[in-house]
Amino acid sequence: MKNKKTTLEKRFLEIQEITKAEAKKLFSPRKKLKVLGISGSARDTFDMASEDSSSEFLLKKALEYFNEMKIETELIPLRKFDIKPCKACYSTTNAHCHCPCSCYPKNTEIGDDMSNILYEKVLDADILLFATPVNNFKMSSLMSLFIDRLISLDGSLLPADPLSTKDKNLNIKHTDFISKNADVNIPGSGFLRRFTGKVAGVIVTGHEEGASMVISSLFLTLNHYGMVFPPWSFMYAMGDVRKPTNEDGKIQRGQLFVEEAKSLAKNLSEMAKILKKQNKSIWLSEPGIN
Repeated sequence: MKNKKTTLEKRFLEIQEITKAEAKKLFSPRKKLKVLGISGSARDTFDMASEDSSSEFLLKKALEYFNEMKIETELIPLRKFDIKPCKACYSTTNAHCHCPCSCYPKNTEIGDDMSNILYEKVLDADILLFATPVNNFKMSSLMSLFIDRLISLDGSLLPADPLSTKDKNLNIKHTDFISKNADVNIPGSGFLRRFTGKVAGVIVTGHEEGASMVISSLFLTLNHYGMVFPPWSFMYAMGDVRKPTNEDGKIQRGQLFVEEAKSLAKNLSEMAKILKKQNKSIWLSEPGIN
C-alpha cells in the first residue's frame, strides 16, 4: 500500500511539473496579437435559412477592422464543425475532466473537431470575439455547445492514468492532492486556468430583452473562465418587434451597427495591447485553481 501511494504521488507530481511548464509557455508575453471570431449562428445562404447570419455579418465587419489594424484574424463558423456534447465529467470531481479532453480524445475514432482542431485555435488566440443570435431568449445551441466544451481548457489537467482516464476514485485522489499542494503564486501548480488574461468581446443580434440575457450569461461564464473585458466590450443589434422577422436583417446590418462593431474591435485591441507585455499569471483565481 505504501509503494502504491508513492507511485500515485510521483504521478501527481509529474503532472504538476508538466502543467507548470505549460503555464510558463502559455502565459509568456507575445509579440503579435491574434483574434478568433466565433460565430454561433446556424444560418447559411446555402442551407435551410436561405440567407446568411446578421450576427456573423457584424462579426466579419469587426474582423475586417482588426485586419485594418494589422492584427491577424480567423473566423470560426461553429455550424461547419463537428462538436459533440460535453459529458459533464468536471462535476464528478475537478480532475475527472482533462486537457486534452479524454471523452473525445484527439486523433482517435471518437475525437471530434473540438478536440482535433478548435482547442488549439482557442489557446493560440489573444482575443476571442463571440457572436450569437438570440434563440428563445438565450444564446444559440451551437454557441452553448461550444462554451460547454471549453471547460476542458479551464482548469483541467492530464489524466492521472492515461489508460483509465475515468477512474473516479483515482481522480478524486488527484483532486485532493491538488487542493493540498497547489500554490496560488505558482501558475500550473494547481488546476490551470488557460483563459486567464485573454481578452473577450460579445456580439449579439436579437431583440433587447433576449440580448441582455445572452450577454449577461456569456459575461458570467467567460469572466469566470478568467477572460478580461475592456469598457464597452459588447454590442447588440436589434430588429423591430413590430415588423416581421424578415425585416430585422436590414436594420441589424445598418451602418450604425457596423460602426459599433468597429468600435468594439478597437476596444478589444487596445485592451489586448495593454495586456500583451504582461505576464498573465498576475491574475489570481480561487485557491487551488490556478
